Amino acid sequence: LAIAENIFEMAGLRTPILGIVVGEGCSGGALGVGVVDRLGMMENAYFSVISPEGCAAILWKDRDKAPEAARALCLTAPHMQQQGIADTIIEEPLGGAHRDPDAAASRLRNYLVQTLDELSDRPIEKLMEHRYDRYRAMGVYES
Repeated sequence: LAIAENIFEMAGLRTPILGIVVGEGCSGGALGVGVVDRLGMMENAYFSVISPEGCAAILWKDRDKAPEAARALCLTAPHMQQQGIADTIIEEPLGGAHRDPDAAASRLRNYLVQTLDELSDRPIEKLMEHRYDRYRAMGVYES
């Protein structure tokens, strides 16, 4: 219920909303904060409805199959961008953000400033309508 309430409240916020996935964004909690106008992902981050370990435990009853589950989930930043979920991949310093936190923070700041400038020119009603449509379009259903 808390996740559903969060999604409902975020969809109605009358301000631009930016989401940033900086590491692991998994489970309903991650999806609950996925109601955004723009979603940026750090280059080495991932975003999914379930962790690879949880998926492997459910599908194969074996958490050691997490790498196989991760491949099947297509949860990396490039996959999220290809699926239209992530808008931008924020490049990390060589070796990952943890190798040079200042450079990573600078790149994140640049993304935030640029994206907020872009969104601030849009009427709030249009942002909210697009946010709603965007969230409803996430995922693929195959019968």
